[in-house]
Amino acid sequence: MQYRQIGQWGVQVSSVGLGSWLTYGGSVDEANATACIERAYDLGVNFFDTANIYMKGASEIVVGNALKRYERDSYVLATKVFFPMTDLPNGGGLSRKHIMEQCHASLRRLDVDYVDLYQCHRWDERTPLEETCATMNDIVRAGKALYWGVSEWTGPQIRAAVELCRDQGWAVPVSNQPQYSALWRIIEDDVLPTSVELGLGQVVWSPIAMGVLSGKYTDVENPPAGSRAAGDDKYFMAYFWTQETLDAVQQVLPLAADAGCTPAQLALAWCLKTNGISSVIAGATRPEHVEDNVIAADLNVDPAIFARMDEILAPVQARP
Repeated sequence: MQYRQIGQWGVQVSSVGLGSWLTYGGSVDEANATACIERAYDLGVNFFDTANIYMKGASEIVVGNALKRYERDSYVLATKVFFPMTDLPNGGGLSRKHIMEQCHASLRRLDVDYVDLYQCHRWDERTPLEETCATMNDIVRAGKALYWGVSEWTGPQIRAAVELCRDQGWAVPVSNQPQYSALWRIIEDDVLPTSVELGLGQVVWSPIAMGVLSGKYTDVENPPAGSRAAGDDKYFMAYFWTQETLDAVQQVLPLAADAGCTPAQLALAWCLKTNGISSVIAGATRPEHVEDNVIAADLNVDPAIFARMDEILAPVQARP
């Protein structure tokens, strides 16, 4: 396993992390989730990412229970706040009230004294940036989080937050968690260069494009039984779910064979070659998925393979 700093900051995370969206506390039972987390830890993964909104807190409980057996200083634990946890007027957003209350709730569910990285899950149009940044600073100063970051913020939003925090002498955001893959490169135009300039690292989600880059899907009309595309989660894959995209991915499969890896591993390695990427957050429903994913951290792929991969996928890549 390789380890990278989050941006310019000293904390180091495994280049392949383990996420829990749509899985732990939901579609994956606790025993299997725990087996995945244990296998990841054994293989050197030290970065575990969750969020309060994942299964309305159940994911945090499962992740926290699984990590209890390990020394607290041996892993980096991240969670998030923003999405509504209740239907009450203050049940969501990035107000001081919601952030503080949800921080305490997350710590209780995770059963820890602090999280390493506390992330603003989205931008909040209704709350002044000063209120959000001041609150995140207070959480860091109180030791409830060691660092704070954002998720899916734009370049200008990231810059505004960093400049405000620097001006006020507050703890600045250290990371951004955007969607990023060989099929979804939108952050490259602004978010990525802005973050590199300002010292934020990217801890990216969906690096395998909801599983599409694994090559397991070939026909939009007949997804494999039991797969995400065959179930209720298919709407998350909407952009990637075209026959043109699936056909293009099939053309990438020989490149993975040439690189001596699986298509999913190639997709992860593709992300990791990009300057500014600190970690790719990959999900896993079985321990063998974890084993497959972590191999990507140590792959040495010929740049010509990545170049050809870009050529093949260019016509079906997401556009801003």
